Amino acid sequence: MTKESIPHLREAIQSLESKMASLLSEREMLESRLEQAVRLQSPIHRLPNELLASIFVNGVFDTEEEDPLMLSNVMLVCRHWSAVAVDTPMLWSKIVVSNHHSTDRAKIKLARSKSVPLDISIDFNPRLEHGGQVTQNIVYAMDILRPSIYRWRSFSMLLPNRAQAHAALMRCRDPAPLLEVFSVRVFHSMQEDHHASAPPPLFSEFTPRLQSCSFTSFNFGWDLRLVSGLRVLKLGGYWNGFSPSVTAVLDMLRACPQLEELALRNMSDVDSEPVSSTNDLSLTTTDDFFLPNTDSRTVHLPKLIKASFYYSGILRTQTVLGQLVFPALQNLELCYLDNVTPVLKYLAKQSLTSLPLRRLRIESSFFNELKLAMFLRRLPSLTTLELIDAEDVSANLLKGLSTPSSGQTWICPKLDTLDLSGCTALDWDALRTFIESRLPPHSRAANVTLPPSTFVASASAQAMYQHPRGVARGGGSGMVEPKRVKSVDLTRCHQISKEMVQWLKVYIPEVKCEVPKGEGSWGVDR
Repeated sequence: MTKESIPHLREAIQSLESKMASLLSEREMLESRLEQAVRLQSPIHRLPNELLASIFVNGVFDTEEEDPLMLSNVMLVCRHWSAVAVDTPMLWSKIVVSNHHSTDRAKIKLARSKSVPLDISIDFNPRLEHGGQVTQNIVYAMDILRPSIYRWRSFSMLLPNRAQAHAALMRCRDPAPLLEVFSVRVFHSMQEDHHASAPPPLFSEFTPRLQSCSFTSFNFGWDLRLVSGLRVLKLGGYWNGFSPSVTAVLDMLRACPQLEELALRNMSDVDSEPVSSTNDLSLTTTDDFFLPNTDSRTVHLPKLIKASFYYSGILRTQTVLGQLVFPALQNLELCYLDNVTPVLKYLAKQSLTSLPLRRLRIESSFFNELKLAMFLRRLPSLTTLELIDAEDVSANLLKGLSTPSSGQTWICPKLDTLDLSGCTALDWDALRTFIESRLPPHSRAANVTLPPSTFVASASAQAMYQHPRGVARGGGSGMVEPKRVKSVDLTRCHQISKEMVQWLKVYIPEVKCEVPKGEGSWGVDR
C-alpha cells in the first residue's frame, strides 16, 4: 500500500461517518414522528376542545375554592392543553387580590375571562404582614376591577378597618345586574368607631339577583334597598351604639319574606327599661323589660331553615324570635345568651303549629331544665342535640330522654347525635341509662342498678351482680322505637373515665372525648 492511498482511506471513513450521522438523524426524526403519531392515537387527544375545557373546569373548581396549582399543572402538560386553558374563560372567572395575589394576575384573568360572570375576592387579612401600602393597594385593585362590575356574580372583601372598606366601596356605584353574593368583613371595628358614616348607595341600587349578604362590622346604614329580597342574611361585629336595633332587624326581615338563613353574631344588646304602667301600645313586653317604639307586627318567614344567634343579646334575640313565625326551621343555634329560658317559651309556642327542628345547639347559656324538657317533647324530628358548656344538664334531663313512662311517647325518637362538651355536672348513670334505652331490642342491656362503687365495662356483665329485668317500654306495642345513638361528644367532661368511654364504644360507633388526667396516654377517641 502506497503513501498516496492513506488520504483516500481517511476520506472514505469520513464519508461513511457522515452518512451514519445523517442516517441517525433521519432515524431520530422518524422515531419522533412515530411517537407523535402513536400519541395522537390516545383517546385524550381525540376529545373535542369543548369537552376538554369542561374537564379542566371540573378539576380546577372541584372544591369551593379555586386550586391554582391544578391550573398551572394543566397548562404545563403540552401546548395544546395550554391553548385550551387560555381559551376557556370559566377557568379565569375567580379573581383574588391580596398580599399573595398581585394585581397583574388580576388583569390577566380579567382579559382571559372575557364575558363570563366573575367571583371577586379582596383579602387583606390584618393577621398577615402587608406593609404600609394597604389602602393604596385596595384602591388600585378596585380601580382595576371597577369596569367589570356588570359581570360580578359574587364580591367579598376582608379588610383591616372601616375606612378602607368605605374607600373601596365608594367605587362600587355602577349597576351589578348579576351580583348574587355580597360580603364585607372588617376586622378592627372597635378601634374604628369614629368612622360611622354609611357609604352612598351601592351599585346604583340595582342588584336584582342579590340573594346573600354577610356584613361584619360594616356600617351600611341598615339600608333596606340593599338587603331586600335576600335568602341569606348574616350580621355580626356591631358594638355599642352601632349595633342594630330590634326595629332595624325586624324591618330587614320583613323585607326578606323568602329568607332561608339568618345569623346575628357578636353585637351589643339593645337598651331596655323596667316595666312601668303605660298605655303606649308600641311597647313590646319581654318578661321584666320593654323595648320602646318596637313594631309588634308578626314577621312571617315560611322558608327560614337555619337561624343562629351567637352573642347577639338576649333581649334582642327573644324580642325578634317572639315576633317571627318560622314553620320550616330545621337548625337553631343559641350561643352566649345568658338565660335562654324566655327564648324557649317562644319556640314552644311555634312548635304548637309547626317546627320541624332537626338540630338544636345551646352553648354557654343558662336554661330551665324543665322548660327545655317540655320543649324537646314537641320536637319529634330532632336528630342532633348540642348542649355545650351547659351547667344545667343534670340526670333529670337525660332520664326524660330515656324510656318513657306508661302511656307516654318517646321524647325526640329520631335523636342520634348528642354533644355534651364541657358539661362537667353530667351524671354517668343517667347517660348510661339514656344510651341503653335507645338500643335495638335484640341488643338492649338489662336495666339493673349497680352498687355506687361498682363499675362494669359492658352492660352484659351486670348479670354478675343482679338478676336482669327487661327495660320498660311504655306506650304499648304500637309505639315507634327510637333511633340508636350514633355519636356522643364528651370533650372536656373530665368526670368520664377511660372505662366509661370503653363501655360507650361498645354501643356507639363514634365517641369523642379527651384524655382524663391520671388515665395514661390513650389519646382522643373518635
